[in-house]
Amino acid sequence: MVFSSISFLCGFLFVCFCLYSIIPNIKIKNIILIIFSLIFYSVGEPIYVFLMIGMSFINYIFGVLIGRSKKLGKLWLVLSVVLNIGVLFVFKYINFIIINFNSLFNTTIPITKIVMPIGISFFTFQAMSYVIDVYRNECKYQRNFFNVLLYISFFPQLIAGPIIKYHDMEQEISDRKQSLEDVESGIRRFIIGLSKKVIISNAVACVVDELMLDVANMTVLSAWVMAIGYALQIYYDFSGYSDMAIGLGRMFGFHFKENFNYPYASTSIKEFWRRWHISLSTWFKEYVYIPLGGNRNGKLKTILNKYIVFFLTGFWHGANWTFILWGLIHGTFSVLEETKLNISKVRFKFIGYIYTMLIVILAFVIFRADNLMQAFDIFGRMFGVGTEIGASNHILLAQLTPYKIFAFLLGLMFMVPWVDSIIIRIKKNEKLYNVYYIISGVILMMLLLLCVITLASDSYNPFIYFRF
Repeated sequence: MVFSSISFLCGFLFVCFCLYSIIPNIKIKNIILIIFSLIFYSVGEPIYVFLMIGMSFINYIFGVLIGRSKKLGKLWLVLSVVLNIGVLFVFKYINFIIINFNSLFNTTIPITKIVMPIGISFFTFQAMSYVIDVYRNECKYQRNFFNVLLYISFFPQLIAGPIIKYHDMEQEISDRKQSLEDVESGIRRFIIGLSKKVIISNAVACVVDELMLDVANMTVLSAWVMAIGYALQIYYDFSGYSDMAIGLGRMFGFHFKENFNYPYASTSIKEFWRRWHISLSTWFKEYVYIPLGGNRNGKLKTILNKYIVFFLTGFWHGANWTFILWGLIHGTFSVLEETKLNISKVRFKFIGYIYTMLIVILAFVIFRADNLMQAFDIFGRMFGVGTEIGASNHILLAQLTPYKIFAFLLGLMFMVPWVDSIIIRIKKNEKLYNVYYIISGVILMMLLLLCVITLASDSYNPFIYFRF
C-alpha cells in the first residue's frame, strides 16, 4: 500500500512536471496544474473535491460582485466571509458545538456523521484572502474563474499549507517563468523537506506515539522525552511539508514565502510567532488583528485584540479545548511580554531561550493531548506528581533504538540555523562553494534514496497538519 502510493506520487509529479515544462503557453500551463491539482485532491477526497471547486466558484463570483459594485462591496464581503466561515463551521466545528451543548445543558442532540475534508482550513482561508484583497483594492478581481481555481487548488500547498495570500500569488498566476535555476533549487528544497518528515519526524513520532499509549505509566524521564519529542516531531513534520510545497512551487515558477524560520531559536514567545507558521500568523495579522484595530486604540483594546487572534489561532487548529487553551497560553505570554514581562531586557539571551522553549514545549503537550485531563496528567508526571517511586522506563528504553536516538539528535542539531551560517560563509568563496554544491547534491540524492527505502519499508505516517 505504501509502496504503491510512493509509485503513484512519483509518477504523478513526473507526468505533471513534464507536461507543464513542454507547454509554452501560460494559460495551458495553468489548466494542466488545475487538472493535476484536482486529481491530487480527489485521490484522498473523491467527493469533497466538488466542495472545493464549488467554494472556489462562489468566491470567484463574490470577487466579481465586489469588483463591479463598490457601493455594495461591503455587503458582498460580509456575505462571502459568513459563507466561508459557515462551511468551515459545519464541517469542522459542528460536532464540537453539539458535544459541549449536550454537556452544558444535559441534552442528547446526536452528533453528525460529517467527515471533515482534508485541508479545508487552508483552502477556506485562501478563498477568503482573495475576496478580502479584492475588497481592499490590493488586487483586481479575476475575470477568469480558472485563475481563482488554480490559486485555491494548487496541489503543492493545498492540503497542509503554507497559506498563500492572494496578493502574494496574483502576479505569478498569469505571468511567471520556469528557469533551470528554480527547478534545481526547488528539487533540493523538496528533498530537504521530505528528509525532515521521513528521517526525523516519523522516527521521533514512533517514540512519542508509543509513550502516549500508556500515560498512566509515564515516568519523569519518559514524560519529558515525549514532550520534547513531540515538539521536534511537529516542527519537522510541518516545516518539512512547507519545504516540499515551496520546492514544488518553485519548480513550476511560483515563489512562495517562507513558512518557518528556525522558531526553536527564539528568545521570546513574540519572536517565536514571527518564526513559526508564518503564513498563518501573518494571515491573522492582516485580516483579523489589524481590522480589529491592532494596537491603535489603547492598551486594553490591544490586549483584547491579541487574545481574540490567539483564541482563533488555537481554534483554527481543531475543534478541541486543547487547541483553544494552547492558543490562549501563547496569547497570554505574548501579552505579558509587552506589558509586564520584558524579556528583551534580560541580560543573558540563554535565559530568554530556556523560558521560550519551556513555554513552547509545555504548550505542545496540551496540543498533543487527547483532552485537558490527559494534558494535566502528563504535566504532573513531568514534574514528578503522580509517578510511582521506582517506576520503570522499560517502554521508553524499548523505543530508543539507535536509529531513533540518531533521529532525536538530528532534530536537536538542525533546529537552530548554524548550517545556514556556514553556507553563507562558504558562498563568499567561489571555489569552496563549487565543492560544497557538488557534495551537497550527492548528499541530497542519498537522502532521497534513504527516504524512498524508508517509506517503502515502513508504515504510513501522514502529515500532522492534514487533519487541520
